[in-house]
Amino acid sequence: MTGFQTKCELQVADVLVSFIEDSALPGTGIEVSTFWSGFSDLVHRFGPENRALLDKRAEIQSQIDDWHIAHRDQPHDHEAYSAFLREIGYLVEDGPAFEIDTANVDPEIASVPGPQLVVPITNARYALNAANARWGSLYDGFYGTDAMGSPAPKGGYDQGRGARVVARARVFLDEAFPIVGTSHADARRYIVHKGALLVDDQPLVSPEKFIGHTGHAKAPDSIVLCNNGLHVKLVFDRTHAIGGRDQAGLADVQMESAVSAIMDCEDSVACVDAEDKVVAYANWLGLMKGDLEDSFEKGGKMLTRRLNDDVTLTGPQEQDVVLKGRALMLVRNVGHLMTNPAILDRDGNEVFEGLMDAMITTLIAMHDLKRAGGNSLTGSVYVVKPKMHGPEEVAFADRTFTHVENVLGLPQYTVKLGIMDEERRTSVNLKECIRAAKSRVAFINTGFLDRTGDEIHTSMEAGPFSRKDFIKRKAWIGAYENQNVDIGLECGLSGRAQIGKGMWAMPDLMAAMLEQKIEHPKSGANCAWVPSPTAATLHALHYHKVDVFAVQEKLRAGGRRAYVDTVLDIPLATYQKWTTEQVRREVENNAQGILGYVVRWVDQGVGCSKVPDMNNVGLMEDRATCRISAQHIANWLHHGVVDAQDVMAALRKMAEVVDAQNTSDPAYMPMAPGYDGIAFQAACDLVFKGRVQPSGYTEPVLHARRLELKALAQG
Repeated sequence: MTGFQTKCELQVADVLVSFIEDSALPGTGIEVSTFWSGFSDLVHRFGPENRALLDKRAEIQSQIDDWHIAHRDQPHDHEAYSAFLREIGYLVEDGPAFEIDTANVDPEIASVPGPQLVVPITNARYALNAANARWGSLYDGFYGTDAMGSPAPKGGYDQGRGARVVARARVFLDEAFPIVGTSHADARRYIVHKGALLVDDQPLVSPEKFIGHTGHAKAPDSIVLCNNGLHVKLVFDRTHAIGGRDQAGLADVQMESAVSAIMDCEDSVACVDAEDKVVAYANWLGLMKGDLEDSFEKGGKMLTRRLNDDVTLTGPQEQDVVLKGRALMLVRNVGHLMTNPAILDRDGNEVFEGLMDAMITTLIAMHDLKRAGGNSLTGSVYVVKPKMHGPEEVAFADRTFTHVENVLGLPQYTVKLGIMDEERRTSVNLKECIRAAKSRVAFINTGFLDRTGDEIHTSMEAGPFSRKDFIKRKAWIGAYENQNVDIGLECGLSGRAQIGKGMWAMPDLMAAMLEQKIEHPKSGANCAWVPSPTAATLHALHYHKVDVFAVQEKLRAGGRRAYVDTVLDIPLATYQKWTTEQVRREVENNAQGILGYVVRWVDQGVGCSKVPDMNNVGLMEDRATCRISAQHIANWLHHGVVDAQDVMAALRKMAEVVDAQNTSDPAYMPMAPGYDGIAFQAACDLVFKGRVQPSGYTEPVLHARRLELKALAQG
């Protein structure tokens, strides 16, 4: 059983007390008594307001449900619906024009467009990989994926494929860094002469793109170039297997890849108690102190991974040029909904986990603020705040961090805030959400996955929704994506903050990503999420092709493209004469995704998984994707598209499929043929009780079932 200690009217789990007092606080200059007193004040002053905001969510949802029930089977009256949403405070009026005044923002946020990784903070190896993904090999990205149109070969090195990789990389170099009168494909010699790069004695068409070199000027070890703010390193080594066969000795092309990385305490982790939270916080501490390490066995050898160092070059004027070796790290806190048993308030209630995260992750980040050459070079802490519903909740987060800053002795607005535009009430009030934190905002982004889940839940009573693939084709989604960029530009985020786009969820399909994800920078987004370091390297190619700030300037000059009226279009099914086979396949596809994710979440505490779909295409699944699938089945159940017996049959059938897909995992516990395990019951809860879950979130069910399993394991 977990023991607790009393700390300023808080009951705090022993393991968390030890972590705070023995690991997190030393070196910050914050006294133990100051921390716990300030934390207790945060919990007891802000906790009731947090609860009131959740009560308001529930009340608004109840009113929307009643409105749809009262107007069911009538033609949708958009004007009456919009007026009703204003009447109940769901829609608020936009105030006057303004621009954010966020200060002390690092260039990775403000001025360098590029890929962004999201990684579970509970996995130290993944976190280190993400931080170190600032640089990645283009050769490896092409060779080891299907990016060139065919899968990576098995077995030994394929020289023919290797030659095609080198040729493809040189095409990129010619596009981004053309040479006067010649091509990188023909180049034999790269030298630095009088501060300029010469390739076979010819200069670059844009000489200013040369940033510096390492090694001897006449025979460099590496040359660094820059295009659209992103760096590219040409690595020369004639003793290398690749460089030795290359006429110029070019051994690799290394791309500046993941400019930033979100260390996630939310959707991609399974943190349900004090022990889990300490794992997350300890890894964040290691990253902020710069000493996180992880050792593992690979190929029969023990390897240790740690954070990469910065790189120092000799610049064109013989000056030192320092390039960061790591992605700028943000930390995603949880939203306002969940509590955690790690800490109890004076009345014995679990405290809100969002308040825990705010206090503890900011405390930990102070270690970075106190060291040179760390994560932020401008003295900032970057916190991504998800699942906020409207301006009031953003304002609450802003005040929360002001309190945290006061307790920790930090200047106000040290903490920068990322607002995830993934809930409908935030989307339709985005301008006022940004205004509510206009001195903190460093990031807004769209998240189609959670946003769709909230779309379904908010309008659950309106009628049956389209099939999932068709929901994405409706007018609302384009308006949602465009409005996010439009409002971000109106509010002055360009050059000051990130405007982001969501995840590419198919980590094995890099050719398709190269074809499609260029639309994100073309849309005016200066960052977009990718599922792996390799995907970051390949997605970086898009930012060399697209000058995002030029796109933003053009969009800003053209005015807004999308408005709230279209965002409020409900993607209901206008055609409902689905065949039995179409309904069965839709439900089974949803069930398979839910089960494939939930079984690892509940049984193994894995918060983010690559789950094969029904066609055995690996999809990145987290709570957002689970939310959509569960809400979609719940909606069809509620409106009689499918009945409970058919849904249970689909769940049992797909449990067998998921079991078969996991036979190689020795830790996996099959769901069939008993269908009585805690994980299977969790999946059933998400579906059959999905309509009554707050905002359709999966967290309450998953946390309860994971805690149930842990309790059984402890006897």
